[in-house]
Amino acid sequence: MNIGEASKASKISAKMIRYYEQIGLTPPADRTDSGYRTYSQHDVHRLHFIRRARDLGFSVAKITDLLQLWDDKSRQSADVKSLTQQHLAELGQHIANMLKTAEVLKALIHCCAGDEQSDCPILYTLQQPDTSAKEPEARTGAVSRRTHANGAAQSHVPRRPSEPS
Repeated sequence: MNIGEASKASKISAKMIRYYEQIGLTPPADRTDSGYRTYSQHDVHRLHFIRRARDLGFSVAKITDLLQLWDDKSRQSADVKSLTQQHLAELGQHIANMLKTAEVLKALIHCCAGDEQSDCPILYTLQQPDTSAKEPEARTGAVSRRTHANGAAQSHVPRRPSEPS
């Protein structure tokens, strides 16, 4: 089948199929004498696997690992389970970070009058430099939370100098 048919059968765009080939997730497609890509049912099966893994949030790197395990008939299911458990833990951390971010955004929205005035605590907060003492971490789009002496986490939304504490 040609790339259009493989795209339709796998529900992956032709552009993504070419990309997956380029980065090595799929082997180079067979070519006709005129240079067109051709795909077998096995190729489409592999594309289904990749699509399902992407739908479950696996990164390209982790899909590469999963495909290697899938192709290795002497694999141990414990290796697959471990990789999946690690992915689940990462998703849990990502969800927790997103929930923290949502709380900070709610606090910022609550502080903003949302009226005709130009003064905006949301913009004021966004312009403030990060004053945390800890080493910078890889950015994942999450908002960090500060912990008080009692161990409770609190979203940090700086107050404008004119606001009472």
